[in-house]
Amino acid sequence: MATALVTGGTSGIGAEFARQLARRGWDLVLVARDLPRLDATATELRALGRRVEVLAADLGDRADVDRVAARLEDEVAPIDLLVNNAGFGVHTPLSSTDVAAHDAAFEVMCRAVLVLSGAGARAMRGRGRGRIVIVSSTAGFMTMGGYSAIKAWATSFGESLSVELQGTGVGVTTLLPGWVRTEFHQRAGIRSSSIPNALWLSAEHLVTACLRDVDKGKVVSMPTVRYRALFWLVRHAPRSAVRAASAKISSSRRKPVEP
Repeated sequence: MATALVTGGTSGIGAEFARQLARRGWDLVLVARDLPRLDATATELRALGRRVEVLAADLGDRADVDRVAARLEDEVAPIDLLVNNAGFGVHTPLSSTDVAAHDAAFEVMCRAVLVLSGAGARAMRGRGRGRIVIVSSTAGFMTMGGYSAIKAWATSFGESLSVELQGTGVGVTTLLPGWVRTEFHQRAGIRSSSIPNALWLSAEHLVTACLRDVDKGKVVSMPTVRYRALFWLVRHAPRSAVRAASAKISSSRRKPVEP
């Protein structure tokens, strides 16, 4: 039976990947920091008749990343699909003297993605089959601080890895979500009321579309025609216009400071 490893698999988009893969008949390895939440999610998925392994790991800790990488390269219990989903919002100013938040973001959303994707790619390439999903963001096309910069890297990395793995039987799909109704925005302290309702997506719709694109071997997955049309315009607009739009979105999403 095929097995998928999902990072950040206990909430939001990651949990939806886990649920949909379980319903498709996949066994799972769930990776997250919170062991009680991992156990609760695993219990839910086992009720669907799937085998679920939990791996408590903080992807900001390099030793933990190495443990997950070793699991990806375990040929006794091979991983057939890797979903790099773990991530969080970054709102510390780029000019701040305190770069701790940026360091953490680089570790989880850049370095861990690099190391885990590399481990998965090596193991899958040796077997001549496998799939890797990298959850990036349409924010990477914008200029909204550290998060946009990191997601621009993730998108470029995913496409570059797909080129490197051409002809090996291993596919790479980079998912570019827009605004998705999960707990992400609340946890990140983002005011979301300024975003038009038409731009909000459900995690279920997003993941369904992504898995369909993975099955088709698509390198980039962007949900809905309206998003593809909107970001075609963004990619072809003058950069000055993109910066102006980014500034407006950023200012409208900041939560007011409590008195």
